[in-house]
Amino acid sequence: MPLDVGPEPQPASANPPGRPGERRRGLRRGVSLLPSLFTVGNMFCGYACVAHAMRGELETAAPFIGIAIVLDMLDGRIARLTGTTSAFGREFDSLADVISFGMAPALLMFRWGLEPLGRLGWAAGFVFVSAGAIRLARFNIQASSDKRYFVGMPIPAAAAIPAATVYVYPYGLHDYMSALPALALMLVPAVLMVSTIRFRSFKTIDLEARRSYKVPLAVAACFFAITTYPRWALVVLAYSYLASAFVGLAWTRLRRRDPA
Repeated sequence: MPLDVGPEPQPASANPPGRPGERRRGLRRGVSLLPSLFTVGNMFCGYACVAHAMRGELETAAPFIGIAIVLDMLDGRIARLTGTTSAFGREFDSLADVISFGMAPALLMFRWGLEPLGRLGWAAGFVFVSAGAIRLARFNIQASSDKRYFVGMPIPAAAAIPAATVYVYPYGLHDYMSALPALALMLVPAVLMVSTIRFRSFKTIDLEARRSYKVPLAVAACFFAITTYPRWALVVLAYSYLASAFVGLAWTRLRRRDPA
């Protein structure tokens, strides 16, 4: 007569719930989501800028573009440091950039100085948004051999031009003649975004490299200037980066002419 020895014991799982293996997988998933959270924050800043600009709160709307620039810099750097770069993250970041650095500055500038120009004003804003989208699409498919430079003005830097201008002078332009300079604030960055002019990239700067004390010193000086005189410091930084491409282009041509 067979003995009743009870149910057959089941093999134990290699990583039962709560074991270190499962915790490590959960930690990896959390780390992989971290860059996307910064991208969501970037997109929220663009939305907040649009919402405040529609209500005429330009002085409140402009700084959101600056915050979005910081978040956009952080999400890519964190993704590279944690090894969580992916095609999804790249596309998600581009879609967020269209909102924060394309639509938001165009609408901000429209309420600040393009509105008195009528159709010419909203057409200039649309040119800026279109150029930004083209710039992002080209960046996603273009493999640059020199990581030190961008081909064309990066869209965050282009968005910083109108944002810094509005932040330093939030009172707006209210008649047709005085609003004409606002066209340049939209069209010049738009042309630079789709151009082949090289702009310096700061992604390759190694803060921990030897003899790089000048880099953290410059960063500290920028932080000091921004915290002390935020309006003027930001507008100087934005326009200096725009002018740096033309200075570099002129310097390169002078070196080619001079064999020495």
